[in-house]
Amino acid sequence: MTDLLYLTHPQVQVDPAVPVPLWGLSQVGRDRTRAFAARLDRLRVGRVVASAETKAQETAALLAAVLSLPIEVREEMGENDRSATGYLPEAEFQQMADAFFACPSESVRGWERAVDAQARIVRAVESVLAEADGKQRGTVLFVGHGGVGTLLLCHLAGYAISRAYDQPPVGGGCWFASAPGRRPDRWRPMEEAP
Repeated sequence: MTDLLYLTHPQVQVDPAVPVPLWGLSQVGRDRTRAFAARLDRLRVGRVVASAETKAQETAALLAAVLSLPIEVREEMGENDRSATGYLPEAEFQQMADAFFACPSESVRGWERAVDAQARIVRAVESVLAEADGKQRGTVLFVGHGGVGTLLLCHLAGYAISRAYDQPPVGGGCWFASAPGRRPDRWRPMEEAP
């Protein structure tokens, strides 16, 4: 199996009038991504694969430019579908996220079930890695989202779905790595070098 690095987009420009998948990075998010990109040369990244959501695309573009690589877009890497509620104020969103992880086999207020979102992100990542095996050198860099990223980490590490394995509260911009014979253990912020 090819090595993978999964990175979540950092801080976004929140706009309740804009659908969440269309939010872009804030200046802080762009600055953090540029600083992270400057440290990527040691990883031998061979591919950059990103969610189709704007914030992931913008993150991937900043990284791909430094790596001189194209971005491959995978729709199925999108964040868990929360369109049933749309934008929620932070406190309410956090309560919903708690319920999403606590009841993975249930749809909470119309949100995509965690078990379904996990199956989708696992399929997407496994498909990319299967394409890469034996044909490519270097790490595959996936750029996505915290919710589905946590579900992926749980799957790869052999953990039950739980918010206990969610990103630390640093505004996104966290990563984990996995390789043959090495499971991910936890999220690390962008400021911690891979």
